[in-house]
Amino acid sequence: MSDKRSPTAASTPQPELHIFSPAGRVADRAALRRAARRLGTLGFQVTLDAAATRGIARFAGSDDERLQALHRVADAAPSVALASRGGYGLTRLLDRIDWQRLARSVERGTRWVGYSDMTSLHTGLLAHAPAATARAWAGPMAADDFGREGTDDEAVDDITREVFAEAMDGRLEAIGFRTDAGLDGLERRGVLWGGNLTVLLSLLGTPHWPAKRVTRGGILFLEDVNEHPYRIERGLLQLHQAGVLDAQQAVLLGSFDGWKPSPLDHGYGLRSAFDHLRSVTATPLLSGLPFGHVRTKVMLPVGRRVNLVVQGRDALVAWG
Repeated sequence: MSDKRSPTAASTPQPELHIFSPAGRVADRAALRRAARRLGTLGFQVTLDAAATRGIARFAGSDDERLQALHRVADAAPSVALASRGGYGLTRLLDRIDWQRLARSVERGTRWVGYSDMTSLHTGLLAHAPAATARAWAGPMAADDFGREGTDDEAVDDITREVFAEAMDGRLEAIGFRTDAGLDGLERRGVLWGGNLTVLLSLLGTPHWPAKRVTRGGILFLEDVNEHPYRIERGLLQLHQAGVLDAQQAVLLGSFDGWKPSPLDHGYGLRSAFDHLRSVTATPLLSGLPFGHVRTKVMLPVGRRVNLVVQGRDALVAWG
């Protein structure tokens, strides 16, 4: 794959990017090698954490090993700390993470990037060190997004690659998407936060849930995978009944794919679930956000104040 970006001047140091495994085991070690090479062509100096390919049961090493890896990356304070993959595992670590250690890495310039199970880390930062979350990004991960088999151009989604590169070098100032009809003229401003719906719900009522002063009046984004629409509806209703949805300026709905219809549905689906939520909350729900367990995903700056504007059916989320 040819580097589509301008060559970096010889005198300009390459930004450091560390790949680490905080949650699930990486099944294909070659995927991380492919990811490291491809990320290198984007101008990063890539380092694989020493424990990135370890495995115990379904996890990327023991809880102690993954916690040590997390703190090791924080101490190194690379420009980008990119999760290898999600799965499950960060929840086990939340009570033991030295959040101020992570916050210091952010102050030194580290962007913590990932999605899915990384929702725990991003939300935990927002809860324990809210000023530090301006450099947390919901975005792609190494193995699934940059390490797929195939030729470079076929394996890595063009939009995912380019948006990631632009976000990490500071050029990305907004993302746009096509949304539902009937929202023309909508304008909102607030702190962008959220992530995987199931992971987010697991934090509700814990010390790792952000304070109301941090998220009230925010713009919440959500995604999930392999969850039937009735489970999505139930999760959204839980957020509504907990007072979370009504406290938001807007909710951005990403991808909720991977579910299988049931013979009991009789026409019930995602649209039914979203329509019901719209009937119980006045907070605008915008579907169509290109984010989640899909190949094409944008980058979302967690913890940053953003402007949301809808013109016709075109939604723009800007922070530049």
